[in-house]
Amino acid sequence: MAATPLEAFPKSLLDRFLSLFADVRQGESGRLLLLTFNVFLILTAYYAMKPVREALILAQPGGAEIKSYSMALQALLLAVLVPAYGALAGQLPRRRLINIVTALFIACLPLFFLAAEQRWHVGVPFFLWIGIFSLMVIAQFWAYANDVYTPDEGKRLFALIAFGASTGAVFGAFISGQLIGVLGVNAMLLVAAVILAGSLMVFNVIDLRERSWVARRRNGKVAEAPIGKGNAFGLVMRNRYLLLIAALVVLLNWVNATGEYILSSIVQRAAEEEVAAGVLSREQEGAYIGSFYSQYFQVVNIVGMLLQLFIVSRVVKYLGVHVAVCVLPVVALGSYAAAALLPSLAVVRWVKTAENSVDYSLQNTVKQMLFLPTTREEKYKAKQVTDSFVVRAGDVLSSATVFIGTSWLALGTSQFAWINVVLVAVWLIVAILVGREFRRRAEHAPIGETA
Repeated sequence: MAATPLEAFPKSLLDRFLSLFADVRQGESGRLLLLTFNVFLILTAYYAMKPVREALILAQPGGAEIKSYSMALQALLLAVLVPAYGALAGQLPRRRLINIVTALFIACLPLFFLAAEQRWHVGVPFFLWIGIFSLMVIAQFWAYANDVYTPDEGKRLFALIAFGASTGAVFGAFISGQLIGVLGVNAMLLVAAVILAGSLMVFNVIDLRERSWVARRRNGKVAEAPIGKGNAFGLVMRNRYLLLIAALVVLLNWVNATGEYILSSIVQRAAEEEVAAGVLSREQEGAYIGSFYSQYFQVVNIVGMLLQLFIVSRVVKYLGVHVAVCVLPVVALGSYAAAALLPSLAVVRWVKTAENSVDYSLQNTVKQMLFLPTTREEKYKAKQVTDSFVVRAGDVLSSATVFIGTSWLALGTSQFAWINVVLVAVWLIVAILVGREFRRRAEHAPIGETA
């Protein structure tokens, strides 16, 4: 007797509830919630560790400058680690690959804790480690999500999975604030290790369900093959679509990081003006800056979460990925043009609020969807290139722009905003090309099962 398709059964109560936020169909809630919980735990662990990163690196002389230089060093390390990851993926199936890589990251945390407790100088090594972790492990998660969903499923469901990442970031920051005073800064490394171990357990539950489901469909056991032996950077360089994605990512991060400099310089200048006017004392300057950023990040996170929950899935559903990928550059184009014409704190604050809230919600979700119509090898290997090395390359280009603009050309806030306007114009052209290629590939993508 032929199996009755899932669509023939009525939606469960959970399916109907999740349908309020995305186009969730019968029987999709289980895997969807497990993947959402998995990325929630990963982001919770990351944001629980971020205060440790700041405490360790800024506690040493010249910490702020060292932190800036370490971003470039991260890019150099990723140029080595990404091909190493690709080589490992060429030898292992995805389940073992994810288990081994995640377990190696978890194993580092107790070592960093012991070193920090002994007051060893681990600020730079930990800064490098957490920067690589935050890029490679999250890219690995989204590669897996791209692997288990078809392009149609991913376009419908990735918005809800990305909501797990958004809430994980907020919850991780919350628990770090609650626990640091009780356990101490260094102990947050052990807390993060426990949370990451939980995320790895959830992943294995998901993958066991996936393999069991595929085995039932194929009436036998599933022998999972290694991902493939291609070179990670070579996959990107030989593929026009992947090159376009890389260009999109590098421009996005170049613009965003330069925008962060614009905001920082205006906030710093505003604080100095308050001190000069006698409104603030020199000792209150740091509190003024900290209070500004606390309110700013709170608004960005709240707006981003609301966009993620109620807007993102609908934009993708009604406009399509090819249009959604152009939304952030359009927002950024108008925002930086306004900042260039009116370079005040009030204007730039809301410019960056609009840009970052759309970036953290819609853009982040669409960026993951772009890998839906790619091969498994491209999902696991090329995605590591674009989501780790290319991200840091954009940061390095921004640092170079700021260095040249301040040290050689003596540019002001308005001039940096005009530089971003030019970069965003190029970014928008690239986004249009990426969207067209995604649409073409998605229309011809095979719909089948993943092992």
